[in-house]
Amino acid sequence: MFKNKTLLITGGTGSFGNAVMKRFLHTDVKEIRIFSRDEKKQDDMRNLYKNEKLKFYLGDVRDIGSIKNAIHGVDYIFHAAALKQVPSCEFFPLDAVKTNVIGTENVLTASVDYGVKKVICLSTDKAAYPINAMGISKAMMEKTFVAKSKTVDPKRTLICGTRYENVMASRGSVIPLFINQIKNGQPLTVTDSNMTRFLMSLEEAVELVVFAFKNAEAGDIMVQKSPACTIGELAQAIKELFEVDNEIKFIGTRHGEKLYETLLTKEEHVLAKDLGGFYRVPADIRDLNYDKYFVEGNEQIQQVEDYNSHNTERLNIDEIKNKLLNLDYMQNELKKWKEN
Repeated sequence: MFKNKTLLITGGTGSFGNAVMKRFLHTDVKEIRIFSRDEKKQDDMRNLYKNEKLKFYLGDVRDIGSIKNAIHGVDYIFHAAALKQVPSCEFFPLDAVKTNVIGTENVLTASVDYGVKKVICLSTDKAAYPINAMGISKAMMEKTFVAKSKTVDPKRTLICGTRYENVMASRGSVIPLFINQIKNGQPLTVTDSNMTRFLMSLEEAVELVVFAFKNAEAGDIMVQKSPACTIGELAQAIKELFEVDNEIKFIGTRHGEKLYETLLTKEEHVLAKDLGGFYRVPADIRDLNYDKYFVEGNEQIQQVEDYNSHNTERLNIDEIKNKLLNLDYMQNELKKWKEN
């Protein structure tokens, strides 16, 4: 599917962009274009990999001109560029809109103009029943690509997306925070011991995108089924792996946080197609015939639950430890800890 094709990754210097790049770098893909606004990270990647398949494009999704400079001759796009930090988006919500919503529209417009064959847009569980600016901007991003998919011939440009949960050990996430607190001899700060989060590795997030690439139809949102755990038990599991007895300090729920995360709303769950390890949420293909919105309904919505981190498979501490030990990041941190 990717043989002799050109792949563009927006936000290609981020955690996910790096993982996707590594997933395809040693395949028979013709070229991988890294599009981002961070010249330092681009230079680091260039020096680290020294691979002729990698091409670097400096730009910002907010500027459609810079996207067009990078998009000529591209077959496929993984659109990962986004503002993802909840606190940052709370303080600067318009910046979240400019990058996550308008930036996505720019990528899609340029993709259609240049005849890109497929565009996969990356979203987050925070887009389902959003309560913070990051989630709201990502929900609008989803609405943007679903709406755009209806106006384009999918045989020319197929637009779809994925919605994935917290990626374990990604930049700014809780696992690196706990490890840094252990290293500094500090208490592990837990917001609420009963707060749950899905557990997904970076490799699993990449495979979700690849699955969407192979199986999604126009306007689909693809979701991977994942286990979850409480934050309290996650902290305890990390303490046991590092063989420390740091205090666990409960600090209360932070602004913009949920008790649990939702991957499928109940409205989506009714429509979702169960594909085994994945769900496919098809696009709403109704038009602006308002009778369909106000006259016709769906009684099934009242009979299903949303799919969230409270009602998915719940891991115990030993299972959490096993999942953590599958992370290269965790193995490296444990090795450095034992050496010191």
